[in-house]
Amino acid sequence: MAARGKNKPTQGDSEMARRFKSNPFVFIGTFFILVIVVVAFVFVTPAGAIFGGIMGGDLVFGYYDRAPISFAPGNFFAQHYEMLSRHWQAMLGGQHLPWLEHQIWRESFEAAAVHTAILRTMERAGYEPPARVVDREVAGLPMFQENGRFSLALYRQLDESRRLALWRQVQDDIVRARFRADIDGLLVSSAEGEFMGRMASTERSFEMAVFSVDAFPDSEHETYVRANPELFRTAHLSMITIRGHEREARRILASINEGELAFEDAARTYSVDAFADRGGDMGPRMAHELRFDLPDSAVLDAALALGAGELGDVMRTPAGWVIIRAEDDAQEADLEDPLVMGRVRAYMRSFARGIMEDWAIVQAESFAAQVNELGFEEAFAAKADVPERRSFGPVPINFGNVDLFGTLGAHGVGELGGSDTNEHFWNAAFATPLNTASAPVVQGGNVLVFFPIEETEADSADTERLAADFGGFWLANTTDAVLHRHVMNSPRLDDRFMETYFRIFSVSP
Repeated sequence: MAARGKNKPTQGDSEMARRFKSNPFVFIGTFFILVIVVVAFVFVTPAGAIFGGIMGGDLVFGYYDRAPISFAPGNFFAQHYEMLSRHWQAMLGGQHLPWLEHQIWRESFEAAAVHTAILRTMERAGYEPPARVVDREVAGLPMFQENGRFSLALYRQLDESRRLALWRQVQDDIVRARFRADIDGLLVSSAEGEFMGRMASTERSFEMAVFSVDAFPDSEHETYVRANPELFRTAHLSMITIRGHEREARRILASINEGELAFEDAARTYSVDAFADRGGDMGPRMAHELRFDLPDSAVLDAALALGAGELGDVMRTPAGWVIIRAEDDAQEADLEDPLVMGRVRAYMRSFARGIMEDWAIVQAESFAAQVNELGFEEAFAAKADVPERRSFGPVPINFGNVDLFGTLGAHGVGELGGSDTNEHFWNAAFATPLNTASAPVVQGGNVLVFFPIEETEADSADTERLAADFGGFWLANTTDAVLHRHVMNSPRLDDRFMETYFRIFSVSP
């Protein structure tokens, strides 16, 4: 009896043993997959990290006015996180990007911080929605409706803790709605709306002349080269860079001078720069291009002074000690060589753009003077080098391309790209009298001259409509952003996001 009792399995053991005996390979495989799933969920995925953090307690990411900004199942923070996660999973087809996970957490935290700030602000103001109002809102939730009426049976299907969490969530929603209503009422100003309506009441149409900065002529490029010949001298050099002590560099130089070691072999063996694999050969380069490797003007001048085949002394650069050999004599820029002039043009576009703009401004000023003397059409006819011509309008003063009224982008004039935030553009366009050429305006890669040809006043009904729409537009486009900036920069906010985030994901910051 004792022996039989000792071997008698429990009911659970019997079921496990029966499954193992019936198909041991399937049983082991199923168990192995279960282990993988558990490990992947708890220890790898973001959800696992959340779960682990909750079980360990303390998922507080900061405080606002001493009120905790915490992540807990079903709360505002968690709901926002889930919403963003679903959105990006749908956008990326389920692909997991670690940097995006951090961004989702951060954005959810900031949304929760604003939410907490609103609740705390209303609490300090003494506002609390009456319980009967919250009860009424809960009873009206779609999840509790049956045949168009509140169902007590559906309500009781939720456990007590879930009902309490839902009640508090609805209470918070009512507080947020009350806060938003109060803020909206404070921000809407009829005087502001009237001002915006008047700002859009005047519209202008324009002819425009476009002077491209890149039309800077070859003759001006040549003039610049003659004024700065030292920039465009071409030298074919080879270089060895030694990062150790000066003594090592001088030992290598001595070996090269005595014929014990070829320059190319020394470069491949000892040099630490980008030219080592080519035996030190830097290729033909202009002096301004050599400045990146030889920023010290004395070192560069010494290198350019070397004759063909001449080896320079050891010299110090930020990258280390260098030994330079000239493969050819340095040459002055050949202005007849198209390749040389192409490199000159590239240099000026990058480093002497202001000179090119000044030239285009002079051309535009000359044209504007002709316009004011002869007229727009006549000035175009008299101009030998005819600029590009564009027409646009009618447009109101609309700094920043506000969608409330007409925008520059709607006219499809590429040269106006970025003009919406250029104060000089708006001043020139609307301060210049009709049928008069404006002062030149630099915009992007062009210099523009405007010629306003017509000015109209908007219909009073449109102005009144715009003024009426302004309040809603302003609130929709600015209130949330302003509130977000206020909370995130508030001294009341104790931001501990990074500390908590790296702790729950076990990542060192």
